[in-house]
Amino acid sequence: MSSIIVLVVIAVAIMLTRLVTYVDPFAAKVAEAGYVSKTARVNTVTFSYHEGPNNGPPLVLLHAQFLDWFSYSRVLPDLSRSFHVFDVDYPGHGDTKVPAGYPMTANQIGTDLSDFIQAAVGEPVYVSGNSSGGLLALWLAANRPGLVMSTVLEDPPLFSSEYPRITQTIANRAFATSITASRDHPSDFLLYWIHHNNQFFKTNVGPGSSWLLREAVHLYRWTHPGQPVEIGLVGNDTVRMLIRGLGTYDPRFGAAFYNGTWNSEFDHAKALERVTCPTLLLQANYSTFADGTLDGAMSGQEAKLAISLLRKGTYVKVDASHVINLDKPAEFVHMLTAFFLQNGTTATPATPLELHGSVISTTPVML
Repeated sequence: MSSIIVLVVIAVAIMLTRLVTYVDPFAAKVAEAGYVSKTARVNTVTFSYHEGPNNGPPLVLLHAQFLDWFSYSRVLPDLSRSFHVFDVDYPGHGDTKVPAGYPMTANQIGTDLSDFIQAAVGEPVYVSGNSSGGLLALWLAANRPGLVMSTVLEDPPLFSSEYPRITQTIANRAFATSITASRDHPSDFLLYWIHHNNQFFKTNVGPGSSWLLREAVHLYRWTHPGQPVEIGLVGNDTVRMLIRGLGTYDPRFGAAFYNGTWNSEFDHAKALERVTCPTLLLQANYSTFADGTLDGAMSGQEAKLAISLLRKGTYVKVDASHVINLDKPAEFVHMLTAFFLQNGTTATPATPLELHGSVISTTPVML
């Protein structure tokens, strides 16, 4: 019996040591690649971003909702070899600061992002955005064509995030937590979100993980005051990045999706029709529950509609989870680099690419 107790104590000690000493290994790799943390005051927004070395044309990266700039850490070193990368925390995320009452809408955020590009970059850019960041990349391509040479839309929730369609998606369950938070005003949204999304963590981490994660967050913050929360005990990169991002996330952003105001005056179909630059649409895996709820960013029909509306569109179905750049970083870098470097300001519609066996099509496409 005593030997069992000793083994348990040792196991707990190892777990606690790993928890309080964990540093994501890509933090050093990103720094070694030459990325520097910067800020830029644009209009009423103080943008936080990380800029890489000037090794090629400018590339703006816009992360997924709930995450922050570091979610691109697995691809930043490789991308820095071919591009001058600007990895941006857009309003509602990371260390970017906005005034009280800042409108969480595509039009407001898109306008401020376009002004950021003009101020911090100063020339036309390539833009790649994941999820909500993909919607913002679309906004920029549609509304500021002179600023965007070409764009990659990484599993964006086209049409599915518009109201009322969003009520039939699994994402809406996460946004519901943002709505309750806007009412409850929790002092710690990360702990609040973990507490209210037990099923998510049960599915993606394991039974009982919600309680354990809350305790881990408390301990990590106690030993790393003022630093982003990094829970190394979580093996899923996307979940770890989610926990990190929720620490600085503004729930008003998600609440705006839940009530439909984020997309007000931003019609996805009309925006797609206005895009004149070459556009690569990446779709990750998705499924539909028996009750019709979409578990993913887009259905096959929504992706089909999106690519049919693009003048110079290329569609790629990737066998990956929603944050493709985290799940399949090497494939993501290859696709993005190949597409952007063959599609400049004078490019014609993109030609089919051979990319790791993915299904590649150009406009028009049949899914």
